[in-house]
Amino acid sequence: MQISEHFTMNEFCASDTAKRLRILNLPDREASDSLIHLVRNLLEPLRQAYGKPLHVNSGYRCPPLNRAVGGVSSSQHLKGEAADISCEDPAELLRLLQDTGLAFDQAILYPTFLHLSLRQNTDNRKNIIIKK
Repeated sequence: MQISEHFTMNEFCASDTAKRLRILNLPDREASDSLIHLVRNLLEPLRQAYGKPLHVNSGYRCPPLNRAVGGVSSSQHLKGEAADISCEDPAELLRLLQDTGLAFDQAILYPTFLHLSLRQNTDNRKNIIIKK
């Protein structure tokens, strides 16, 4: 299913770990709605502003997959509210996010990717964390 110009639902459910462990990683309706909100209100506008490809490393995670990858039990990935995005320059993507003024809940910069989250129907914290 195409969510936006540059993103499909399959990108957010794909997982090598899920394949290897034969985990069916499909979001329920609520998580699916949250993914659509994340893409249409944060990731697609950010991709358009960046002008270069963004790759989804990890999007939705069902509970068994989240446990398998060592995710925390409160992970926003479980709700469809978060995605880990790799690109040419994750630090540049974070700077661009700040410049655009787009709403986001968390932006966590890792050396090789940027974790981005957006919640629906609640205030988003615009929390930025840098991990080295």
